Amino acid sequence: MFDASRLIKTTLAVVLSLAAGNALAAITPQEAQQLKSTLTPLGAERAGNSAGTIPAWDGGITQPPAGYKPGQHHPDPYASDKPLFTITKANLEQYKAHLSAGQIALFNSYPDTFQMPVYTSRRSGSAPQWLYENTFKNATSAKLLDGGSGFTDAYGGVPFPVPKDGVEALWNHITRYRGIYVVRRASEAPVQRNGSFALVTSQQEGLFNYYRPGGQFADLKNILFYYLAFVKSPARLAGGAALIHETLDQLKDPRQAWIYDAGQRRVRRAPNLAYDTPIASSDGLRTADDTDLFNGSPDRYDWKLKGKQEIYIPYNSYKVGSPQVKYADLLTPGHLNPQYTRYELHRVWVVEGTLKPGSRHIYSKRVLFLDEDSWGAALVDQYDGRGELWRVSMGYLKNFYDLPTTWSALDVFHDLQARRYYVQNLDNEEPQTVDFSQPVPEDAYFMPSALRQRGTR
Repeated sequence: MFDASRLIKTTLAVVLSLAAGNALAAITPQEAQQLKSTLTPLGAERAGNSAGTIPAWDGGITQPPAGYKPGQHHPDPYASDKPLFTITKANLEQYKAHLSAGQIALFNSYPDTFQMPVYTSRRSGSAPQWLYENTFKNATSAKLLDGGSGFTDAYGGVPFPVPKDGVEALWNHITRYRGIYVVRRASEAPVQRNGSFALVTSQQEGLFNYYRPGGQFADLKNILFYYLAFVKSPARLAGGAALIHETLDQLKDPRQAWIYDAGQRRVRRAPNLAYDTPIASSDGLRTADDTDLFNGSPDRYDWKLKGKQEIYIPYNSYKVGSPQVKYADLLTPGHLNPQYTRYELHRVWVVEGTLKPGSRHIYSKRVLFLDEDSWGAALVDQYDGRGELWRVSMGYLKNFYDLPTTWSALDVFHDLQARRYYVQNLDNEEPQTVDFSQPVPEDAYFMPSALRQRGTR
């Protein structure tokens, strides 16, 4: 799982790692200086590519447009852009070198309808200055726990901006910045073969403990974030709720989860809400650790950093979340309506996870494609127990410039065998989108005792 030369580099390094509780040593100060020269503050290459099809990073979008108010849907800063070309089944061979196996499979599965409009690449990714400063500190202090189940001595930024192996890159995705306290009303929908769908709408709230201002690693007490969701519709599910305390090292302290049943007015533990547990609202199209394209403990896989590729990924995806686009127009049979999607050529880190011998999961292999400018997963290819490509997940990334940060407008999960897909974070038809401006509540707000009090139909 790890580079042996790194583990035995010097006797001193071994001693230090043992003293740190079997943690793997951080990078050198000399390596960290790259974050102020050839690399961006989050670890991407500042320069564009040699072909000129990927530009140099110039800081990204750092301010919302004039007059923007928190919670408003995001106006598209690139609305005047036109597609450079469109990839279809007919011209697929010309572009295969810049596509994932999963994307190619979607063209083969839906040859008459799946298309990828490709636009000028715009490196809009950005983050607050304080996060850049924290990331620079983390670079020389963060240490991976032996086995990769967690890390120590990082806070409020990317833990491993110059990753040495796959599990470090994966932790960068898991802990990437998505605000401090987030409130959102959004819907999810399994889309059937004929394009029919049924929405489940919920009020979602998240408190990212790892990014609380003024904190430090010792303050975490192994809690990465709190998550709370109350179902608003349909009526038969309304009032139900889920609460999660997401731990960093889940081998030390497993994720804690509770479910509130509005009909019984009862709170009960949900100890199995992890790994490949199917999520009921997804109609079996998403596992617990598919959420966010990957979340939770990485311990069941051996992770390899395969290097970088230039891939056409969903980027600056403002149209798919536009309030002018109705769900009925967006959610077409097989896949999202290509009319509202935007793909750009970007460099991505390729991280491959292979199921460990003796471990159990419905996916034998997962290949993640992480946007180099944000560490957010843009694509994931998932393989079944026979080693055949089964599912393809896409994160439709955009800059939430009111923070700023890069996050997904929508997450879409395709099942190639069932020929159905599932969409999360639909809020086009809601009066507002995600709001990062609400006052941060106390921890007690996310305790099980508060579930029943707030869980009303």
